[in-house]
Amino acid sequence: MRGPETRTEIIGAADRLFYERGFEHTSFADIAEAVTIARGNFYYHFKSKDEILSAVIARRVAHTTALLERWARDNPTPRGRLSAFVGMLEVNGDAIMRYGCPVGTLTIELSKLLHGSRDQVVGLFDLFRDWLAEQFRALGRDADAQALALHLLMRSQGVATLYTAYRDRDFVIREMAMMESWIDEVAGTQPAATI
Repeated sequence: MRGPETRTEIIGAADRLFYERGFEHTSFADIAEAVTIARGNFYYHFKSKDEILSAVIARRVAHTTALLERWARDNPTPRGRLSAFVGMLEVNGDAIMRYGCPVGTLTIELSKLLHGSRDQVVGLFDLFRDWLAEQFRALGRDADAQALALHLLMRSQGVATLYTAYRDRDFVIREMAMMESWIDEVAGTQPAATI
């Protein structure tokens, strides 16, 4: 395997392991084993676990940006885009049930560790918040778009956390329906606009 391919594979394996086991509980050896390369070759690509973490965060930012672009492309209305966000709970349900939200769990862990990369991970929440606010603004909610975006983001995080705790799929479906109803109420206060 060539250098760039190996680096990409290392980042992908680290991303999966950080999500499934946590950053602190994933070692260089764990990542090297997952990629099946010698530790010496591993150090050629990354000198520290923090370097890997930065690469994982960059990967997640790129994937999140692509996801938001796809939702915007696939859904012609802001209301449809908000539904795509809510639907993420069901689309990723099995992983969320086992490991929680990948953004939320890493943010909490890095906050507990007082890790310097915490703000980079919070940037993932910022991407969602800003994108959601854009949808609410398009629905005519300029004055409170940020507050509405944070409310929906908070609600989805709460559902993800309780899904991990209770492993109750019916709970998630009910909560998603309530989020959709809430969005309809918000959207109904002003005429919906298409961006």
